[in-house]
Amino acid sequence: MLAKSPDPLDIMVGAKIRIFRTDRRMSQSDLAGRIGVAFQQVQKYENGTNRVGASRLSRIAAALGISVGELFESPEQKSAGSKSPFRLLVERDSLRVLKAFSRTTDPRLRRAIAQLLESIADQQSQPPKVKASIARPETAKRVERRRTTVGTRIGPL
Repeated sequence: MLAKSPDPLDIMVGAKIRIFRTDRRMSQSDLAGRIGVAFQQVQKYENGTNRVGASRLSRIAAALGISVGELFESPEQKSAGSKSPFRLLVERDSLRVLKAFSRTTDPRLRRAIAQLLESIADQQSQPPKVKASIARPETAKRVERRRTTVGTRIGPL
């Protein structure tokens, strides 16, 4: 007997559960604990392998801080000011980044790429650092003398 393949709607709902969960920086274990199942069950829900019953779907939505309907809405149905992570897909170049990322198969490289992008974004969102004190003129002269001395010791390459 052939194994029954998952229904496309179950796959879509599971993918949305994963997207909302990761957007909230919640692990599968955290979500599982909040809804009263093992993390393996959350994996099966997210893969679409197991269907999510109505009461469990309601608990998942509550744990994620969303309505049940958001797990079924298409991105086009969302308003522009929505807090949904799907709004990010309409940003310029986001789909290019996502497609390139999906072609990368090494899990360690994927994590490194995600960390790199996050650190770049975090640095850009921080205001520029302003020095608290102004350097004294004698300090500047010492630094300049060291540069000159170092340059003459090394000589031309």
